[in-house]
Amino acid sequence: MKKWILSLALAMGVAGGAYASGGGIAWDKAPNKTNDMASLQNGAKLFVNYCLNCHSAAFMRFNRLKDIGLTDQQIKDNLLFTTEKVGETMKAAIDPKQAKDWFGGNPPDLTVIARSRSAAGQGSGADYLYTYLRTYYPDDTKATGWNNLAFPNVGMPHVLWELQGKRVPVYETTTEHGHEVQVFKGWEQTVPGTMTPLQYDQAMGDLVGYLQWMAEPAQNTRVRVGVWVLLFLCVMTLFAWRLNAAFWKDVK
Repeated sequence: MKKWILSLALAMGVAGGAYASGGGIAWDKAPNKTNDMASLQNGAKLFVNYCLNCHSAAFMRFNRLKDIGLTDQQIKDNLLFTTEKVGETMKAAIDPKQAKDWFGGNPPDLTVIARSRSAAGQGSGADYLYTYLRTYYPDDTKATGWNNLAFPNVGMPHVLWELQGKRVPVYETTTEHGHEVQVFKGWEQTVPGTMTPLQYDQAMGDLVGYLQWMAEPAQNTRVRVGVWVLLFLCVMTLFAWRLNAAFWKDVK
């Protein structure tokens, strides 16, 4: 039950968070891992273990994970926690009535979350998610004990803190327009996690990559086909130009 509550909090923060105007930090560029099968498989594992307990992906079926190199048996053995059939959609394990009683509403669907968050001059939804998942820090003034640089005053705890550990932001005081301001400079690790900082960043890259892929599983095929279509049109344009010249060369 505790894991459900924490997972729900993460998912609600991911789904509901948007860049806070006038606050937050510049978003980091998310790695593009939508063509990396091993990365997508690890991202799917993280998604099922930390998000799917409370959040659905109602437009994604488990058997679609075969597109990232998993077999039906691997899906059954490692990822089917909320249903018994690989043909079922990714439904949350939590009871909707309980979720409404505990949190005042059902958690939103995460199928297309990576495509739904963006900000002018900031980056894509994937950039936001990648930054958000990596910028939590302890804050005793908050009821949850946590805050987030990408989403200041976030109303959810850091459910992945055991992986990342605890760290605090480091600021430098500078003067701008005659006023002292705090400028973010980096992080100081106070409690180590089960992962190193590099491993955690890679894991979040895998998770965000999976969320990107899940939002549009056919995107890589679409891009690949689009490139071939453009090449074909270029070649056909060349032939049509030369054919047109041949037809009209004797016309005066």
